[in-house]
Amino acid sequence: MKNSEIKFTINLDEKNLPKTITWDATDKESEGAEETKSISLNVWDNLNHSTLRIDLWTDDMSVVEMKRFYIDILGGMGQTILNSTGDEYMSEEIKELCDRLVKHVNEENNKAK
Repeated sequence: MKNSEIKFTINLDEKNLPKTITWDATDKESEGAEETKSISLNVWDNLNHSTLRIDLWTDDMSVVEMKRFYIDILGGMGQTILNSTGDEYMSEEIKELCDRLVKHVNEENNKAK
């Protein structure tokens, strides 16, 4: 049996807020730790039948990047629900939500110009 490992390293500032985030994985294509601005980790808690979440981001992640990050996460969830359960309705509802959110963010960005 093969083991795979994913490692996150979070450097905190004096207020315990993430200053830098790096990640590495045994199965990723490139070697060595890579820097990122944000992570969102969700773990199913079997005991309580609920989701445990860890959401971290650095202060240099822009609001636009944060919104795009979460739209991408939602889109990925839609694809995962389709792949794992075959539920086309849920997948399509999530995709439509993402489409509306992209439109909203684009309109916001156009107003800001």
